[in-house]
Amino acid sequence: MYWKEMLGAIAKPDKNATRYELSTDYKYEGLQEYPRPQLQRKSYININGKWNYRIISGKGEVVSHGLIEVPFSPETALSGTDRHTLLPEETLEYTKHFVIDKVRKTKHLILHFGAVDQVAYVSVNGINIGIHEGGFTSFSFDISDYVVEGENELKVRVRDYTDRIGYARGKQSLDPCGMWYSAQSGIWQTVWMEWVPQVYVSNLTMIPNIDENNVKIELKVSELKGHVNISSSNQDLIKDFTVDKIKDDKIYVTLNLKDYKLWSPEEPNLYFINIEYGKDVFSTYFAMRKFGVGKDEEGIPRLTLNNKPYFMNGVLDQGYYPESLMTPPSDAAMINDIESIKGLGFNMIRKHCKIEPMRWYFHCDRIGMIVWQDIVNGGTKYDMNMICNIPTVVRPFGNTRDKNRLFLRFTGRNTAKSKEVWFTECEETIKQLRNVPCIGQWCLFNEGWGQFDAKSCLEFAKRFDESRPFDAASGWFHEGCGDVFSEHVYFEDLKVKITDKPYVISEFGGFSLKVGNHVKRDAVYGYKKYEHAKDMQDAYEKIMEKIKSLQKEGLSGAVYTQATDIEDELNGLMTYDRKVQKMY
Repeated sequence: MYWKEMLGAIAKPDKNATRYELSTDYKYEGLQEYPRPQLQRKSYININGKWNYRIISGKGEVVSHGLIEVPFSPETALSGTDRHTLLPEETLEYTKHFVIDKVRKTKHLILHFGAVDQVAYVSVNGINIGIHEGGFTSFSFDISDYVVEGENELKVRVRDYTDRIGYARGKQSLDPCGMWYSAQSGIWQTVWMEWVPQVYVSNLTMIPNIDENNVKIELKVSELKGHVNISSSNQDLIKDFTVDKIKDDKIYVTLNLKDYKLWSPEEPNLYFINIEYGKDVFSTYFAMRKFGVGKDEEGIPRLTLNNKPYFMNGVLDQGYYPESLMTPPSDAAMINDIESIKGLGFNMIRKHCKIEPMRWYFHCDRIGMIVWQDIVNGGTKYDMNMICNIPTVVRPFGNTRDKNRLFLRFTGRNTAKSKEVWFTECEETIKQLRNVPCIGQWCLFNEGWGQFDAKSCLEFAKRFDESRPFDAASGWFHEGCGDVFSEHVYFEDLKVKITDKPYVISEFGGFSLKVGNHVKRDAVYGYKKYEHAKDMQDAYEKIMEKIKSLQKEGLSGAVYTQATDIEDELNGLMTYDRKVQKMY
């Protein structure tokens, strides 16, 4: 073990380190692209841009106000505000006026939010239309009955409790340093509207089956009054389709295919189709691929892609930007990150502590990048000594199932409310993302952050998706369930453990290097620190060669920490501003 590095990583970071302004070179252009590529209509009204905002204290005093650039949180530079951090007792209030030229009596107007952190109360023209809890998943309201011709007023009131109730928060902290990042609040993904017919498809699910050459499609509809039609510009794609069942508000369709190519990172083949239901018309896409687990010719458990063993060589990616935190400043920013990671030889990204905008997943689909998606961690405050520092150093202690019962008391999931929140957010996450072709694995819990009863949580999650493997507990608090055996190894020698499941090292590396003035704070956090780029490059090449050699011994996947620097964490393959690529 590298005791010096361990003690250095666990040492308390400097909370008072000097801060600097830092930004990428990506140009913000309003994030006008259609935000939901798998259910895309021609009717699209983007309402990002200048909104009015104010932050009200618990005593009713206005502590910040003015114009804000949506969809950037008020804590970010791109928001254009004074960057006041919303506190749990404060309320963030948005106001947006928009004009409707004509109210269409035979259509519905749907208002969509990509994500609002954490609890959103929405009203239109003074009428409360709904509440959404959870800061990472999308939600919508039908506002047809509340709008008028001419000017309308949209208000969104937001409360962000960070770690006081148990909502998902990822790595946000009101006291950021070390591995914890600046907290943010409010609207942080695109807000938009669309007109849909009286009878329309509100949601769809698509499950490809490469063994039977078909795609199972489930359409959730507003009314059972239309007929389904599916078409493609690719004349060789569709053999036929059948309506198998109609039940409640859902229509179940089998789309049979006659000629297609499989999807993989090497050949990311996508197929675009048009679906009609009555007067509702939209485009979507799918890929023919299959993620699973199986055994290779030597009987070693492996992760599989398209029924064949496939090594998933990944990098941890948390998707933060210095000028905008969790919100990508542009479509180009998302594309460049994915392409840069692929250019470094990786075929997989572990999306950690965050759900990206849906366009990010679309770019992974078309570029060819497998995604391991975390269910964003939440819960109340964690005891980091008990669930992180001690298990990191004393690995066998953390792996012992009987000891887990002791450690899991400190994970921040000890209230009924916080557990209820997890189930709700898990269901919403999987339902939002299950159509995405590139997602190859779900991760329920990371290093005990908000972890509780992983077995029952796994049983719950599989109700919504049985088409992919699940990592029930990434790190060390394994509870004897899940489809893989997943460990984080930062200070021990890398080696393969023989288990009855595919063995993955879901975090390793964490090599840190400070590069000139490409930093957000005058602090360095990481698991092994280097002063010179060549030394870090040599260490990186050595450890990646080790990972390659372990594949023969049974390693099925590995995740290097991490894609970019983030605030104090300087263990990225690229700097936080994306201007320097450290590794090649």
